[in-house]
Amino acid sequence: MKPQEFPIHMNCPEGSVAPIVIMPGDPLRAKYIAEKFLTDVQQITSIRNMLGFTGNYKGQRVTVMGHGMGMPSAGIYVFELFYYYNVQKIIRIGTCGVVTPDIKVPEIVLADCIYSESNFAYQYNGYDKNIVYPSKNLVEKIIATANSTNKKLHIGTGMTCDVFGPYVDIDAILNRVPEGINPIVEEMEGFGICHIANSFNREAACLYTAVDSKFSEDVLSPEERERSLDEMITLALDSLI
Repeated sequence: MKPQEFPIHMNCPEGSVAPIVIMPGDPLRAKYIAEKFLTDVQQITSIRNMLGFTGNYKGQRVTVMGHGMGMPSAGIYVFELFYYYNVQKIIRIGTCGVVTPDIKVPEIVLADCIYSESNFAYQYNGYDKNIVYPSKNLVEKIIATANSTNKKLHIGTGMTCDVFGPYVDIDAILNRVPEGINPIVEEMEGFGICHIANSFNREAACLYTAVDSKFSEDVLSPEERERSLDEMITLALDSLI
C-alpha cells in the first residue's frame, strides 16, 4: 500500500528538515540538544509532543528529532523523514544497557551490526534475517571523528529488543542469541532504524551511551548523565558534518 501524500506524525513546513538528522529517543532531549548545540534554531514539528528542531552546527544545517521508545515508534519517524522529507543520513543517539564487562558506565558505544529476534523487519517488508548493518560510511566517519577528538569508543554488535532490558530476564534473551553473534549492548530501536534506512538506500548509524550494566551497580547522577550524553552528541554532530 502506498503511503498517503502527507505525513501523519510530523507537521514540518516544506524545506524545514535538513538532509542530516540526529535522533534521540526523548523529545525533550531533542529540545535540549537544539538549545545547547545549535544556532538559529526553529522548532519544526510538535505533533504528539514529539519535538523536532532545525538549526546550524558549525555552519552546517542539522535537524534534531525525537523518535520515542521502541521500534514501532522510531520506525514511524524514520520512515516519514526518509519518505516525505528526503533525509539522507540519520544518527541515532541513545542510551543502552551493557551486556559485557568490557564496557563501563558511561562509556560510548558504536554498533557495527545489530541483532534482533523481533519480527519488525519481516512485518515491514518481508526481511527475514536477524542482522542488519548500519551505513559503513557513517560508521567509518564516526570512528575517524572519535579518533581525531580522542574520544574512547567501543565498537561491536548491538542487540535491539522489544522489551526494556532492566525489567525482564535479559539473560534468557541473550541465551537465545545464535552462536557466533556476540552482543555488547542492548536497546530498543537501532535494528528498526537501520533496516528502514537500508530499505530506502539511505544512511543510518547508532551511537549509544551506556547508562546501566548487569556487571555494575553504578548509577549516573543527573550531572554525570548530562556530561556523558554531551560527549556522544558532539561526536554525532561532528561526524555528520
